[in-house]
Amino acid sequence: MRSSRRLASVTAAVAVAVVLAVPCEALSQTRVHRAERGPGEPFGAACRIRVTGSQVTAYCHNPYPVTDRVSLHVECARWWDLDSDGSPVDAGPAQTVRLTGRCWKEVGSAWISHRRAR
Repeated sequence: MRSSRRLASVTAAVAVAVVLAVPCEALSQTRVHRAERGPGEPFGAACRIRVTGSQVTAYCHNPYPVTDRVSLHVECARWWDLDSDGSPVDAGPAQTVRLTGRCWKEVGSAWISHRRAR
């Protein structure tokens, strides 16, 4: 009897934590991403990603003298919703670029990939 009460209280606490966590995540998220830098010349645009509902907007600013090709990748939360990989966009020296993407429903995750332009 005691173990079933203990299990019920733990289950209720987990359910409350999940209910409280979902609305905060659904509102909007802003993440800052910086490219990995290897030895040598500095490289990589600083990107801010904002998720609002099913919309994703990223701003990438490149403070370095080397052009960075950035792409936005969006993974949707629903299994039937199509994930997307955006086309690469050149962020030249001292340039800021805007990238957008979306899902039909909720966004699971979003990230930016970086490549040196040739």
